[in-house]
Amino acid sequence: MPRDGQLTRERLLEAAERLVERNGFAATSVDAILEESGSSKGAFFHHFANKRALAHALVERYVDADLSLLRAGLDAVEAEPDPVQKLLAFLGFYENWSGDLTSESACLYIAVVTERDLLDDQTGGQVERAILGWRAAVAELFRKAYAARGLTHGPDPDDLADQLFVVFEGSYLVCRALGSGEPMRAQLRVYRQLVESLLSD
Repeated sequence: MPRDGQLTRERLLEAAERLVERNGFAATSVDAILEESGSSKGAFFHHFANKRALAHALVERYVDADLSLLRAGLDAVEAEPDPVQKLLAFLGFYENWSGDLTSESACLYIAVVTERDLLDDQTGGQVERAILGWRAAVAELFRKAYAARGLTHGPDPDDLADQLFVVFEGSYLVCRALGSGEPMRAQLRVYRQLVESLLSD
């Protein structure tokens, strides 16, 4: 695809993401996406056969970005030799990342799983890909930290990994409801502190 065509597609997806997070998928019309993106109807249907095809591309793009954020956190702590400190530094990475969030920050996953018009096997499968990707990576960090501390009891690493995902998703809701990006940072800090207490000598 020519570079300008790729840029147009990306502009359409960026506009659609903003509108879906703000208004929901059902309330986001193709015309609204065209107006938001400054694109033509011909350009839209060149890239997407219909609104459903847009939804599939939108969710896949969002999940890819989310898993890239996961990899960024893992890469940032790769050189740390101590498994416990690596896990805590990994969690701290997202505390720092969350400082850039605003009250307008939102998560597309909520729209996907709550809107019947957006949820189907393909979009649902993409969200599952994200959840399982985070679970596998974060649970492995917990397992290695448990082993380093000699812990033979405590919460299941998979459950702790899922809890981190829940902290992210729930915090997006609280940020929007309270009109502030600070709750995300606060909840990630509390999660890290609880993990630190769990792994303390």
